[in-house]
Amino acid sequence: MSREIAGFPQLTATIDGGFWHRYQVLVRDEVIPYQWKAMNDEIPGAPKSHSVENFRIAAGVRKGTYDGMVFQDSDLAKWLEAAGNVLAVDHGGNRELRAWAEEAVDLIARAQQPDGYVNTYFTVKDPSGRWKNLREAHEMYCAGHLIEAGVSLFRGTRNRKILDVVRRLADHLDSRFGKEKPKVRGYCGHEEVELALVKLARLTSERKYLNLAAYFVEERGRSPSYFETESSAPGFTPIFGIKSLDYYQAHAPVREQQHAVGHAVRAMYLYTAMADLAMETGDASLAQTCDRLWEDVARRKMYVTGGIGSSAHLESFGADFDLPNDIAYAETCAAIGLFLFSSRMTRLHDDAKYADVMERALYNGIISGLALDGKSYFYVNPLEVVPAVCDANGSYRHVKYRRQPWYGCACCPPNIARTLSSLGEHAYHLRGDTLYADLYHEGVVTFPVAGREVSLRQTTRYPWDGQVRFQPLGDAGAEFTLALRIPSWSRGHRLSVNGSPLQGEAAADGYRRVRRRWSSSDALELSLPLDIERVHADPRVRADYGKVAIQRGPIVYCLEEADNGAELSRLQLPANAALEAAERTDLLGGVVVIHGMGVREAGGPAGANAAPAGELYSRDDGRRPAEGSSNVPTAKDLLFIPYYAWANRTPGEMAVWIRE
Repeated sequence: MSREIAGFPQLTATIDGGFWHRYQVLVRDEVIPYQWKAMNDEIPGAPKSHSVENFRIAAGVRKGTYDGMVFQDSDLAKWLEAAGNVLAVDHGGNRELRAWAEEAVDLIARAQQPDGYVNTYFTVKDPSGRWKNLREAHEMYCAGHLIEAGVSLFRGTRNRKILDVVRRLADHLDSRFGKEKPKVRGYCGHEEVELALVKLARLTSERKYLNLAAYFVEERGRSPSYFETESSAPGFTPIFGIKSLDYYQAHAPVREQQHAVGHAVRAMYLYTAMADLAMETGDASLAQTCDRLWEDVARRKMYVTGGIGSSAHLESFGADFDLPNDIAYAETCAAIGLFLFSSRMTRLHDDAKYADVMERALYNGIISGLALDGKSYFYVNPLEVVPAVCDANGSYRHVKYRRQPWYGCACCPPNIARTLSSLGEHAYHLRGDTLYADLYHEGVVTFPVAGREVSLRQTTRYPWDGQVRFQPLGDAGAEFTLALRIPSWSRGHRLSVNGSPLQGEAAADGYRRVRRRWSSSDALELSLPLDIERVHADPRVRADYGKVAIQRGPIVYCLEEADNGAELSRLQLPANAALEAAERTDLLGGVVVIHGMGVREAGGPAGANAAPAGELYSRDDGRRPAEGSSNVPTAKDLLFIPYYAWANRTPGEMAVWIRE
């Protein structure tokens, strides 16, 4: 811990056009106002949140009883973080949002206890239960999200009140937990505070917050097990009753963990913090642990959509290559966690393979959780849906084919808001005088080079078009390297400066570097052909064996009943079928769709021995069906839409994978 704290990001990136600008406007104008109403219980027909009301009661503004999950505070904290992100871009000019945020901050400040503690569940409902059930009570988890909100709001509005609140909260944690007596041992059952403390350390340059984050990471899984010791203490009261140490990633010290196990969201937040600490401390052993765990997730446990956590049982990782489509869990928060972990790994190693996964999760497994109008959500993101089965079979009760207006456990909606409003933080990273372009979008990035600020404008219609243009703004004249990510899906690229082609290929790390002294008249153009790709899964993924998925650029596609009729399982895509892309400005907010000539299998078994009507099973004698028989397969024009946009029309079937 002898190195200097890296400090807050050295660059700023804004998004002012194209695909992601539409989403950021949606978050600002629809999502955040809708979520404020939801957390104030003002959405008719939606489950009650009581999140803001809990703070009013804890602050003494209202009388009443606590309602909601033990971690209900975190919903408001994540919403506040999103508000801070938006206000930073709008420079605080959104008066209504600023007023809502200030109202929330005032309540939180009034609810804070004299020792710095903030948690409405234990302030209102169980004052004597503070810090007695770290395994299940989510106290540090809620604290972590509030700290992240404080950092975001301070950056966006210079709101000193919220920064003071979260520093007092972090100081309270630091005064209580650690190795040195009279501090006590402990760590949270739901990781989050670790990465939040790193953010706070970077903002304030206070090393004690970094040290506390490192303590929580390193203490996890050590023997004797803190969770087992805690749960055997007199008066311990279980909340959920989950005892498995694997579930909490507390089965072994983090450096000894070989595989991603347990609750997927918790794992991602832990690994993100570990990558942060490896960056800050230069700890090669911790970095190697992150490498091992990331590879385990990305190579054995990730859906083609970037979703992770396949099992509805405890929202956890399944066995290697166990990626069922129709009962997939793939929680939106888990995809967000993978996005955050991969973003940190990109910066830790300057390697584009991590940004490729970050992009996969972002364009598919994250925004699939948000309706196109910003007013309903998926908690679970399956890759195959048959509504009648979901309605009738309790094993599918977690799978929805309509997005929901809100949830009793509403972790995902505000998590989407804070993620989409912060994309500029993940689009680039800076290493010395090399600027790495990790995500392509329309906007401007500003960064320091040799003691001066330089700005670049990026112009693109990505992901629908693979043309990307960079141009310095103002009086450039600085020498630096621009490293462009060449996505793993790209089957070739072209690069030119001022119209002159540049020969060469991407380096082993996946970036194409261009170094020069740049002038404001320069234009660097990258062309990424957006070929339509047929994706096949590893044969060990049983659910996808003999099937194919369609991808164009970073976008994974699916079939919907609205375009292709019911019983999607009868459809096949011949291996030699031509596939064509077409832009549809009139469909789903404007998308590129893919057409291909497929085959719809017959309604019954082929052959002379077909079972009589009403029979469930029959024998096939192998003879070809007669001409004109109803058992003859028919040609079918298939239409594939982006996976993220499914379930925005009439409810119906959906499938990502189709038999080939």
